[in-house]
Amino acid sequence: MRNRFDRQLNDLNNELIIMGSLCEEVISKAAKYLIDGDVNLKEDVIQADREIDQKERDIENICMKLLLQQQPVAHDLRTISSALKMISDMERIGDQAADISEIACFVNNLDLSKNIHIEDMARATIKMVTDSVDSFVKKDLELARSVIQYDNIVDDLFKKVKNELISGVRNSSDAPEALIDLLMIAKYFERIGDHAENIAEWVIYSITGSHKSL
Repeated sequence: MRNRFDRQLNDLNNELIIMGSLCEEVISKAAKYLIDGDVNLKEDVIQADREIDQKERDIENICMKLLLQQQPVAHDLRTISSALKMISDMERIGDQAADISEIACFVNNLDLSKNIHIEDMARATIKMVTDSVDSFVKKDLELARSVIQYDNIVDDLFKKVKNELISGVRNSSDAPEALIDLLMIAKYFERIGDHAENIAEWVIYSITGSHKSL
């Protein structure tokens, strides 16, 4: 019985790794579409978001089977409950990356060199997503904690982007509507950072049993 349970837990782990990789892919492509303006990437983002949605359903099914058939306790129960929390954040990352790609077409005519921190913010959120997934794969407490700390950097970058865009509305010849769209994109990046932080917190919980909300 335990061997079967261990195989199912391994399947859960593998599916989470795949979903995490899709999250890295979708945010990277959304950022590249924003910065480079390659319209072919928009469909890639939409497709990756669909795959993330499917993975969420697949992982939910695995978790439900483990809970109903195996009745796990202690560490195993924490692993499964953490997985259910993490996939919710991963699914939101996919949605918000898709939202970025939907808005990006309205700002492709902007010179983003005037707003250099939007690129910095994109790179920072990609790092947070990658590191949060890696902390789960490696069961790395220190890496998970570093993700939580790194969210402060993303928040600071958001403030810089916001100030740049306020200045742009006052002084730039760019259409104010496009600058507001860019602010929306920056807000989505900030939210993605928050979701990566949440993932890291659930990784810590799955290992230690400690979570700030509990």
